[in-house]
Amino acid sequence: MTLTIRQAEKRDAASILAFIRELAEYEKALHEVKTNQQEIEKTLFGDRSRTEVLICEWNAEPVGFAVFFTSYSTWLGRNGIYLEDLYVSQPYRGKGAGKALLKHIAQLAVARDCGRLEWSVLDWNQPAIDFYERLSAEPVPEWIRYRLEGASLQHIASIG
Repeated sequence: MTLTIRQAEKRDAASILAFIRELAEYEKALHEVKTNQQEIEKTLFGDRSRTEVLICEWNAEPVGFAVFFTSYSTWLGRNGIYLEDLYVSQPYRGKGAGKALLKHIAQLAVARDCGRLEWSVLDWNQPAIDFYERLSAEPVPEWIRYRLEGASLQHIASIG
């Protein structure tokens, strides 16, 4: 069995969308997925994209993905990497695919002289929490994640 990590390409858009849907279903939020293959192609692989995607393959078959982008820490005065999604299909969990994806991104962060690699995890997702803690990741106490989207985002953008 061969495990490989590679940069995603536009031709991977259908697989990426399938992984997004699998992840959303696992997180009990499939109804929130609004994107489609054309949007994935445009937003992840278009000229203006600043997002990176990795594909994890097991014997040349896509089994997982990771989406990440550059962030910045004003306190550190350095770039970082924010991991938006890391997902491995159920049959391939526990075989090293998730660890390989995270290791690859950590290597990129070190090579790019980033000050940190961070992400969020749902508080009920104990398998993911256990996985991250086994890799020496630590939760960040005292921080609450906020979001503006949809009508709320439009409202704030239009305030005079």
